[in-house]
Amino acid sequence: MFKRILVATDGSKHAKRGLIKAVDMIQPYKSEVHIDLVYCVDVRGHSEVFLYSDNAEADALAKKMLAESLEFLEAQGVSAGSFYLRGEPARMVMLHLKDHEYDCLVVGSRGRNELQTLVLGSVSHKLAKHAKIPVLIVR
Repeated sequence: MFKRILVATDGSKHAKRGLIKAVDMIQPYKSEVHIDLVYCVDVRGHSEVFLYSDNAEADALAKKMLAESLEFLEAQGVSAGSFYLRGEPARMVMLHLKDHEYDCLVVGSRGRNELQTLVLGSVSHKLAKHAKIPVLIVR
């Protein structure tokens, strides 16, 4: 049984599916489980920061998405917390895992094809390859 779960989120529909699956997975013993959310703003050239006028606007959107996910977990009766990080997502999540103790990592997958994954990379693939704990990739 997993007692401490980390759910990586970016507010996308793929990440929301991961969050829902994490809650479904712990239903029989949810009172004994704590879920932390980690939201990482990718500060590289194709990130949320450049979709908005400035860092403050991107930060506000990220924090709003985190708050909505926390509300969802609380409504489900799940103990929850959150972390807001800045940097390359896979690297930052791995650093977070190194500094905290979790039993499982849950991450959504965008469902890219092999060529897209080869060219663009995949956060979920990198996490599954390097994490020292079980990783649940939700499609």
